[in-house]
Amino acid sequence: MGKPSSVETVLLFVGALYRNREYLARAREALRALFGEVLFESPELPWSYSDYYEEELGSPVTRTFFFFQNPVDPSTLADIKLGTNALEEELATDGKRNINLDPGYLTPYNVVLASTKNYSHRIALAKGIFAEVTLLFRDGAYRPHLFTYADYASEAYRMLFERARKSLRARQRE
Repeated sequence: MGKPSSVETVLLFVGALYRNREYLARAREALRALFGEVLFESPELPWSYSDYYEEELGSPVTRTFFFFQNPVDPSTLADIKLGTNALEEELATDGKRNINLDPGYLTPYNVVLASTKNYSHRIALAKGIFAEVTLLFRDGAYRPHLFTYADYASEAYRMLFERARKSLRARQRE
């Protein structure tokens, strides 16, 4: 029989979708208050993978990722998602979000996203939050699979996650 072992901490990130940079700046400060210092922030990335967010956020939609310095326990992902949902509501205007915040975490082996939506490849965590492995690390790189969102499958995103992975691996060796 296998014995439970301690779980390694992971590298937390939050992907922000927005139109107005003012809301990105406000979210950045609130996320720092919640999760600590930012290890690094991605450049702004154009987001044109669908029109799903345009009615609520406006157009053009942009994505920025925040990778946080403080390691987190992966079992806290549901609470992290509930926290980012509350922040979205706080920054909303007239019931419409001005920013969409998608938390997840990175390990040396995969990239995991949190979601409020269940689907065949998602696993219930707690409190109505689900997790999905969206990228798998194999053959020296993060790789998409059947259910990976198109933006996360893009080379630009995967390169960001590989950069974050190098930082995580360096900290694990210390």
